[in-house]
Amino acid sequence: MIAREWKCRVPECHSAGFTAYLYESGIKDASSTPGFRGAQIFRRTLAHKVELTLITYWEKLQSIKAFAGNDISQARLYPEDEVYELEPDFSVQHYEVIEHQFLVEQRR
Repeated sequence: MIAREWKCRVPECHSAGFTAYLYESGIKDASSTPGFRGAQIFRRTLAHKVELTLITYWEKLQSIKAFAGNDISQARLYPEDEVYELEPDFSVQHYEVIEHQFLVEQRR
């Protein structure tokens, strides 16, 4: 499995709106691509901004190419990103996932 990491920053006032937009654009597109295995969004508060980290999980590099194009090191950005005053990283990082285990919370 391959993890693809992308980061961006937005003003605090756009954080909720951009997160919803991220679901409707990037995550929606990624999840419709064969080989997509899941996603996580992390949020961190900075001075007057919010940093968001999107990690998507993929079966193999070919799956990422189907989503991102041949140069998988480049971020896939969307036309409406500028509405949210997005400060995107233009490149992404890829990691081989060597361990992935999540505990399921038991309900009583």
